[in-house]
Amino acid sequence: MDKIIMSGMQFYGYHGVYPEENRLGQRYTLDVEMHLPLTKPGKSDNVEDTVNYAEAYEVIQNIVERKVFKLIEALAEEVASVLLSTYTVINEVTVRVRKPHPPVPIHFEGVAVEITRKRV
Repeated sequence: MDKIIMSGMQFYGYHGVYPEENRLGQRYTLDVEMHLPLTKPGKSDNVEDTVNYAEAYEVIQNIVERKVFKLIEALAEEVASVLLSTYTVINEVTVRVRKPHPPVPIHFEGVAVEITRKRV
């Protein structure tokens, strides 16, 4: 299956289990892979035959920056669900959410979740 890959998108959000995370917020990095047929837009050269990734970016940004989730799993689920319902041409979507600085006493580069959802 063909893909549109949006990688390394950075947003500032207020997600987390701890109250200080919801108050202070932090940076999140998202990667999204949208699986869809790209033959038609490849031949037509028409943005209406594909997913406009600038518009998809705005959809993702609104979710990450305007909603609040306790878990990054829930954030990823919302992004996948909204993309699938907004763009019916997408057959499958993979969403990877990275939280670079979780407030835990562990030294690592962050934590991430990755989910894949298919159109039913």
